[in-house]
Amino acid sequence: MAETSTVARPYAKAAFDYARDNEALESWSDMLAKLGQVVAERDAQKLIASPKLAADRKVDLVIELADISVDDAVRRFLETLGEKGRLTALGAIAEQFERLRADHEQRVDVTVVSAFALDDKQQNKLAGALKKRLNREISITTQVDPKLLGGVILRAGDTVIDGSVRGRLNRLSEALTA
Repeated sequence: MAETSTVARPYAKAAFDYARDNEALESWSDMLAKLGQVVAERDAQKLIASPKLAADRKVDLVIELADISVDDAVRRFLETLGEKGRLTALGAIAEQFERLRADHEQRVDVTVVSAFALDDKQQNKLAGALKKRLNREISITTQVDPKLLGGVILRAGDTVIDGSVRGRLNRLSEALTA
């Protein structure tokens, strides 16, 4: 069976194109996130996998479980997923939709892992430097990991910059044993 991300890609692209063209990126983003959470639940997965339920009934159940109201375009999108047996891919579709949206809006979400909590001044300085380097709007999420000893690890999409003391020690160790 095809990998979920591969299956999700064309659906995420189609949803993004429609939402962008109809100036509905935020509403589609919220809707896909809620639907993705619903189909990730074990009970919902059992219902979606049931051969006893028709595709349109599965769509109705997913919408009902998400507790959202949908317009005709969203319903048609979900019905297409239901007919193709792709409702379980909604989580991956939501993730890829968010990547497309971030790229379109020229913003990037950065996770900063540091040994100690960063204050607002440090976060702003880091965001400014990253904005200048990446030429995008920056949204920072911070995490604390005391095992780093010092420094930070930055994760922006597929890019990871390890400036931690632990990372430097590991690289030094590798260099000395090579």
